[in-house]
Amino acid sequence: MKLSFCTDSLGHLPFEAMLDKLLELGVTGVEMTTGGWSSAPHLRTDELLASPAKRQQVLQALESRGMQIAALNVSGNPLDPGELGQRHKSDTDKALQLAGHFGLKKIVMMSGLPPASPQDTIPNWITYTVSWPPTLKNCLDYQWNEVAIPYWQGLVARAKECGVGKFALENFSSMLVWNPETLFRLRDAVGPTVGLNLDPSHLLWMGADPIAAARALGPAIHHVHGKDVRMERGLVGINGLLETKPVEDVANRAWNYVAVGCGQDLQWWKEFFSVVRMMGYNDWVSLEMEDLTMSVEAGVTSSIAALQQTISQ
Repeated sequence: MKLSFCTDSLGHLPFEAMLDKLLELGVTGVEMTTGGWSSAPHLRTDELLASPAKRQQVLQALESRGMQIAALNVSGNPLDPGELGQRHKSDTDKALQLAGHFGLKKIVMMSGLPPASPQDTIPNWITYTVSWPPTLKNCLDYQWNEVAIPYWQGLVARAKECGVGKFALENFSSMLVWNPETLFRLRDAVGPTVGLNLDPSHLLWMGADPIAAARALGPAIHHVHGKDVRMERGLVGINGLLETKPVEDVANRAWNYVAVGCGQDLQWWKEFFSVVRMMGYNDWVSLEMEDLTMSVEAGVTSSIAALQQTISQ
């Protein structure tokens, strides 16, 4: 495995300064954001699609430092019924085109989340039993069969046109694919181009075991995020794992995203990566640093140090 970095956390730095900072820390890969929820601080997709010279400048900046693009990331909600969904669909298509120009084979994104019916205007994450109220089953069937599967069938075909062979879907909350079971439902419908971006932090706060998930996923692991979470002592026991407070309210939340090693200890991370490697994945591990309990500099530095000690190289 090789260590990469999801570049948004250093979005305050210019592109080449960001590369120099990562190289200084021993990171040789970058997961570049191109749109969706991200402002894409380092890549201007429209400019790069229009200019071979600008694409070459990006590649030269990386090659001169011995670095590579691990993947393009266009995480968003292309299944939103409104203008947002149209914009994220467009961002996704542009990311596929750009990946084709760069010769990249992997796109990291999210599955998207539709509304619960054609009349709804807001996406609806159905996570309660469909037994009550019974109309929820019809809603979930609509989301999968009428919206998500047709979209993804088309997107897989479009990816092949661009030379992209893998989608890695982050198992994020408020998405139709949020765990291995939902990933396999989509994968069974559209084919093995679709796999998981295995992010242990989300599975942990949902109460799952990422190590068991890695065993179940096997070759469906298409990417891995190095990201930790901490269930906060005293608060989880009172309110449980469901949490609606803003992520900035770290002192009062039942769980928080934290620097790698500040949630699970390094022995846990060693076992996690060992099992992931054992199941056949031997590619990039991207640090996604979203710890709001410390400075960006401290979080990035300590997380990279932890990952360097634990990934199965």
